[in-house]
Amino acid sequence: MQIVVISIDILRALSQPADTHLVLLVLDGLGGLPHQSHGLTELEAARTPNLDQLAQEGQTGLSQAVGLGVTPGSGPGHLALFGYDPIGNNIGRGALSALGLGLDLNDGDLAVRLNFCTLGADGTVLDRRAGRIETGVNHVLVQKLNEIDIPDVDLRFVTESQHRAVLVLRGPNLDPRVVETDPQAVGVPPKHPDALDPKATHTSALLAQILVEVRSVIGAETPANFVLMRGYAGTPKLPTLGDLYGLNPVCVATYPMYKGLARTVGMEVIDSLHTLSDQVATLDDAWDAYDYFFLHVKAPDARGEDGDFDGKVAAIEDVDERLIEIVEHAPDVLVVTGDHSTPSRLGQHSWHPSPCVFWGDTVRADETSSFGERSCGGGSLGVFPAQAIMALMLAHSGRLAKFGA
Repeated sequence: MQIVVISIDILRALSQPADTHLVLLVLDGLGGLPHQSHGLTELEAARTPNLDQLAQEGQTGLSQAVGLGVTPGSGPGHLALFGYDPIGNNIGRGALSALGLGLDLNDGDLAVRLNFCTLGADGTVLDRRAGRIETGVNHVLVQKLNEIDIPDVDLRFVTESQHRAVLVLRGPNLDPRVVETDPQAVGVPPKHPDALDPKATHTSALLAQILVEVRSVIGAETPANFVLMRGYAGTPKLPTLGDLYGLNPVCVATYPMYKGLARTVGMEVIDSLHTLSDQVATLDDAWDAYDYFFLHVKAPDARGEDGDFDGKVAAIEDVDERLIEIVEHAPDVLVVTGDHSTPSRLGQHSWHPSPCVFWGDTVRADETSSFGERSCGGGSLGVFPAQAIMALMLAHSGRLAKFGA
């Protein structure tokens, strides 16, 4: 089956109100690759009776976030799931993290995603995540970095979580068209923040100066003695899910960056959630107040990036155990998928499509027997654009009128 992505303008014209509930459950980095010893992916190796039942009762396929062969970042991966063009609306992760932390971004500001990292004596990257330092250590480092003073620009360093932080710059002539310093590899030095456009020369020089100051301030620390910069972005501007489809959406996530994505598309965000149990329990209180629920689970991606096959299996099984509590709310349509794949064999995001299942009263079941990469690959949706998920969710929940006479 070849699925055509319907434009947002057409979906907006067809959208209609309905007293229905939509749930999008995203297992970050869900997809994987077969283990070299037994030939099963993390999802296939996991014990997932509840996900398997959804697959047996629902419609399955493999969702492709951006396009064949393209490895998506978390931003494009999620924007596609929300129905936006992930290429035309590519938003730097810095802005998403900043918004997720509740920071105000003014027009002209520049937000930068930071990773605390470990540099060796020769200046090469030994660990891009500084051993995933504890968030408390991050706070101490950020406090030191906020002592950096550079003329004519305001700097604000803010802790995100573990090794992640955000830098917001406020000043004249800031431009995001600069090389990201994260080399995405170890054993090589960080890249220089060169300008990608002549108008970004000032920003390039400014970021280079900041990095010199960072090295001076925390260079003697262990293990986090430097930062890697990426995801440069100004203030994102997108039409909201409320404006587009009349939805009243809410985000149930624990990590700031995904809260930032949610705020960017007009979702309310429930804060002070720390565990999967918190997230699932929140549905009880929020069910009557909202009609679109975005639940995000970070653990599968984190374990995949760590190269921890068994840890990713356990993270998937944790979600499966709590899935029944979501199903008990009887959503009109429930979708379970990933924003991208993070095979533990690779230790990073990959281009492989993610297993996806639609479940609900109006979903036409196919003959899939379990929820896994190979079984979903044989589902009736085939390999399809993740951007089409929103249209199908709206249709299955009675929120799209007939097209044409």
